[in-house]
Amino acid sequence: MNPITMTLQADPLLLSALREDLSSEDVTTNAVLPEAVPGAVDLLAKEDGVLAGLDVFLRVFQLLDPATTGHFSCRDGETVSAGQVLGTVRGDLRVLLSGERVALNYLQRMSGIATYTRSVVSLLAGTGIRLLDTRKTTPNMRIFEKYAVRVGGGANHRYNLSDGILLKDNHIAAAGSVREAVRRARAYAPFVHKIEVEAETLEMVDEAVAAGADIIMLDNMAPDTMREAVRRIAGRAETECSGNVTRERIAELASVGVDYISCGALTHSAPILDLSLKHLRPEAAEG
Repeated sequence: MNPITMTLQADPLLLSALREDLSSEDVTTNAVLPEAVPGAVDLLAKEDGVLAGLDVFLRVFQLLDPATTGHFSCRDGETVSAGQVLGTVRGDLRVLLSGERVALNYLQRMSGIATYTRSVVSLLAGTGIRLLDTRKTTPNMRIFEKYAVRVGGGANHRYNLSDGILLKDNHIAAAGSVREAVRRARAYAPFVHKIEVEAETLEMVDEAVAAGADIIMLDNMAPDTMREAVRRIAGRAETECSGNVTRERIAELASVGVDYISCGALTHSAPILDLSLKHLRPEAAEG
């Protein structure tokens, strides 16, 4: 992850997670180790998958003690195998013990998303369709989860509500019609923003095209209806399909001819990748 992004955006979230787990002290570790002891612990994969979040993982320990170091045999985006030793973290054993769970929680969650995303992306190989995530992310985890999607080969939809215009059903209801919603968005928004319209029917598709929408999201439509929608749009707007998109439906959805497929399951339903810290051991201090 970019160092500037880490410092400005990730660090406060990581510190909040550490405060949640260490409200006053790690009473177990402090009882066992009353004083600093230099040592190391190994990071192991317990199942096959795609790794994502190593910088975040190490940063958790370094926020507790900047002297903590990590040496890894793989990088984000690489496939790892069950039983593989992925690297070693060195530092004060008290820091390694106290930061273990928070560090692993981030790494397991991010790696799980990258693994699931990679599996879906592989099903779209050769189609030219780009896989997008959504804003269906865990609160205060969006920066990590969207990064993991990119590591897995997916692309990010808008990051937040300030990032782009997406006129959904309730926005359209508030404006009174698709045409009026697009008109108001075009008048209000800076020219750099594209306008995307969520369409649930072919009539809404026609209206969105006539209104000059840049992107039309075909939401919860049957595959045959989406094919007809793509035919009607005829390249006058980019097309995206969404709604209950899962790995099992990708092949069917890829056949309708859209430019993008957005999949909330990438971030709200991906299982974690099982990883572990093992073989904690004291080591002689350097020098």
